[in-house]
Amino acid sequence: MESVGLVGCGNIGGRVGGVLVRAGFRVLACDADATRAAATGGEAVDLATAAGAPVVLLSLPSSREVEAVVEGPEGLLEHGAAGLTIIDLTTADPASTRRLHARCAERGIAFVDAGVTGGAAAAERGTLVVLVGGDDAAIDLVRPVLEAISSQILVMGPSGAGHATKAVNNVLNAVTLAATGEAMLAGVAAGLDPARLLEAINAGSGASWASANRFPKIVAGDDMPGGLSVELMAKDVDVFLRLAAEAGTPTQIAEACVATYRAAIEAGYGDQVANAIVAAMNCGMPLRRL
Repeated sequence: MESVGLVGCGNIGGRVGGVLVRAGFRVLACDADATRAAATGGEAVDLATAAGAPVVLLSLPSSREVEAVVEGPEGLLEHGAAGLTIIDLTTADPASTRRLHARCAERGIAFVDAGVTGGAAAAERGTLVVLVGGDDAAIDLVRPVLEAISSQILVMGPSGAGHATKAVNNVLNAVTLAATGEAMLAGVAAGLDPARLLEAINAGSGASWASANRFPKIVAGDDMPGGLSVELMAKDVDVFLRLAAEAGTPTQIAEACVATYRAAIEAGYGDQVANAIVAAMNCGMPLRRL
């Protein structure tokens, strides 16, 4: 049985760990909360032990935590041997990813960025879409691990390309969620039934992943516990804004979008699932009660 380290057993990482256990991997799971690590079905271990696996997956909140795990005291650069491959599933800053890739390479450690999309449900089923960047040889080496957790692997280019792709994808996710919420609130306030309005949107040119997958739950009042939080959605838009600033491209829409999420955080919705952005825009009232 091949050993795989896993650092970060939260919303996505915990489910990925469970999928790997069911696929026959020996999972060495590390998390600040040992209970979450054990819940994967793998072995709850410390970071130094996880670093002893030939492949270590990271599923962490941001680049800050990734940098601490890789470069910090008792981290992967300290305990990982030459030949280790790190797969970073985090929605991370591509510039940080490229720097870590170069730093790891100096130690004979491969660093593959692998942004994932599909949400908690896809993570639970092992059907994530994985957006990969890095060296071809390293990607080929860890492909069996990626195949175990995904339905599709898209190799986007060199180091940082996977995380850059994830940033572009996530800003669209954030924008369409907020924009659809704003439009739905106006339509319902104008007297339209929310369920019928959503049916019309999804049958027309206004349809999006958010309207098809998030809004049926929003209209039904399903809070989707455990999903991506408002705070993490804002962080993801910030990652895009840094990417766009580096590239010198326009950011007016993304800036307006992140302002909406930041206002929701200030109103106390930061730790709630991202769908709560609609209630935040509606002074705390669920869409279905208008």
